[in-house]
Amino acid sequence: MLRVDEHLAAAPLETCFKVGADVERWPEILEHYRWVRFRDKQGFAQGVVEMAAWRPIGMFKYPTWWVSRMWHDAQKPAVYYEHIGGITRRMDVRWEFEPRGDETLIRVTHEWSGPAWPLIGRVAANVVIGPGFISAIARRTVAGVALEAERMAGTV
Repeated sequence: MLRVDEHLAAAPLETCFKVGADVERWPEILEHYRWVRFRDKQGFAQGVVEMAAWRPIGMFKYPTWWVSRMWHDAQKPAVYYEHIGGITRRMDVRWEFEPRGDETLIRVTHEWSGPAWPLIGRVAANVVIGPGFISAIARRTVAGVALEAERMAGTV
């Protein structure tokens, strides 16, 4: 499964990267995040992090949860996750930030072979989990990160 979600932010690259990497603030700025906790913090945007979010489905909110090894490269800039716990174990996630004039393109890429379910794991990832949960949450997250970066930059 390969999912790519993007959002163009009217904010500088450095601001977008800072907001995107500062996951401990996400529950404050993103209403769909239930919590973000470092289990083993090794510095800014680095360590083992546990995250939980809501996935709205109609009138209901479906709880989601995962654990990732997180690190970043401020020179690129990019933020990386390797999911090590939850249904999305073995998923690789990459947040990239590209300057586009006065704006910044924020791109989130999820790559995953699916859950370890015989016969249906890959199909479940491609048909249900990828579009219905991963991208649904990622689109809201990247849009919220962009909005917070724009707020900090004074462009909204």
